Amino acid sequence: MSNPLIIEAVPGTSYADITREFDAPVEALFRAHADPELFAQWIGPGDERTEITLWDFRTGGGYRFVQRDGSGEYAFRGVFHTVRENELIIQTFEYEGWPDEVSIDAIRFESLEGGRSRIVDHSVFSSVEVLENMQSEGMERGMREGYDKLEQLLAGER
Repeated sequence: MSNPLIIEAVPGTSYADITREFDAPVEALFRAHADPELFAQWIGPGDERTEITLWDFRTGGGYRFVQRDGSGEYAFRGVFHTVRENELIIQTFEYEGWPDEVSIDAIRFESLEGGRSRIVDHSVFSSVEVLENMQSEGMERGMREGYDKLEQLLAGER
């Protein structure tokens, strides 16, 4: 059984707090976010294939990736505002299908006892409506399935 994904979004607000624990050390969890080959293996729902088209993982760098499934393709991009190894990533996130709507994520990486770790992500959207749209378009499913794939990827590295 995988660790649960917890998304707390208070109705009427434009932010969500997302928490997920992993049965892997924080260094492996961070590396899976930093290494584009690893990132492409787990990001997004289970049925999508990901191609990284830009990856400059550093403070001030940026990224872009395209996901494809039987229904089409979906592109995402953003800027890495702050990268602190094994501790923190602050980044923007934009779905190119909804231009001009950018969220900012502060993703914290926490070490837990027994070689485990936790992601704590505070995502702020430009409006209540944008967050509600993300939720109605499958944000929870995409994150849950992606993090389940990440858990399997990390298990293979042990």
